[in-house]
Amino acid sequence: MLQCIFILSHSGEVMLEKQLTGHRVDRFICDWFWDQVITRGDPSNVPQVIASPTHYIFHIVRDGIIFLACAQVEMPPLMATEFLCRAADVLLDYLGGLNEDLIKDNFVIVYELLDEMIDNGFPLTTEVNILKEMIAPPNIVSKVLSVVTGNSSNVSGTLPGSTATCVPWRTTELKHASNEVYVELVEEMDAIVNRDGILVKCEVYGEVQVNCHLSGIPDLTLSFANPSILNDVRFHPCVRFRPWKSHQILSFVPPDGDFKLMSYRVKKLKNTPIYVKPRFTSDAGTCQISVLVGIRHDPGKPIDSITVHFQLPPCVASSDLTANHGLVDVLPNRTCSWSIGGIPKDKAPCMTGTLVLEAGLKRLHVFPTFQVAFRIRAAALSGLKFDKLEVKNIANRPYKGFRAVTQAGEYQIRS
Repeated sequence: MLQCIFILSHSGEVMLEKQLTGHRVDRFICDWFWDQVITRGDPSNVPQVIASPTHYIFHIVRDGIIFLACAQVEMPPLMATEFLCRAADVLLDYLGGLNEDLIKDNFVIVYELLDEMIDNGFPLTTEVNILKEMIAPPNIVSKVLSVVTGNSSNVSGTLPGSTATCVPWRTTELKHASNEVYVELVEEMDAIVNRDGILVKCEVYGEVQVNCHLSGIPDLTLSFANPSILNDVRFHPCVRFRPWKSHQILSFVPPDGDFKLMSYRVKKLKNTPIYVKPRFTSDAGTCQISVLVGIRHDPGKPIDSITVHFQLPPCVASSDLTANHGLVDVLPNRTCSWSIGGIPKDKAPCMTGTLVLEAGLKRLHVFPTFQVAFRIRAAALSGLKFDKLEVKNIANRPYKGFRAVTQAGEYQIRS
């Protein structure tokens, strides 16, 4: 049972405090947590579950905003962190973004949402489409009315119809002019390549996202051609677990609109779609750098964009970098960004240049780690493929669409 939720800014300021039980948690717990952040240098370096002298603390970081929850007794840590992730997703949907100004400007709505999402420390209503029936999203009209009438509350006076049904995540008596359902695979590839060019780690984290506009209460069945490659699957509450356990089939009554049906991980992949080969030659106070980028494993679809980032070592006084394709930019924080775009067919993109070392240094001893970002449309690098999607309890045959997108996650090239 969670006792309190705090929302902190990137500087550690408490922007919102929501007490959930009769036992009040003092804000001193936020000061203790921020001391851990200062000690470790960054909130992402603090374990998501950490024990303070008085409480267990759960936290996530989303776009620089820290969502922090406290409990005084032991509880499933996954439930606490999953709720915080869901709360962040709901606020992102309502506010159109997550930053300090948006949360402060919409303080009342954020507080009302948390009040509906959790009751006495336990998660209650977390579906966005149901919450929007209870609490109106912020807009210009509501802000003007709140100023004129003095009533800043956006809470509806009536309960949603779904509260009386067996599928509380779906609004009752839905009617759409055209029945449509779109299914999308969104994948992120995490990879580490050592200085010898050997692939140390390569895995894919993916999500099955659904955009559903179906009338009534439809019953959907989604199957994959190769479900055996999936690991660490996690489902939306609408998924019936027994069909998946027995036949690896997703059977569910979907919420209306956009939602994440499931997430998964595919481990120990053997190939990456691109390669990055850095080379350094230093002598007499300078260092010659050459970085070559190309396609290692053809994904079958063109790569939309590639960007290579690396941090210039502290001992580098100045740099002169150029590329035969794309744009090279050195930011004030000493981050070098090489925006390549797509890879041309007639030449391999290459960045070359000279790094001038500080006075007294003859050779470069600390080499940077390269971070690679890329995006491929209509391709799933995990190899996961849809088999079929069946829709029942629909009078008219719906339109069904499928697509896939892959992008780089933590893709590191060590030099």
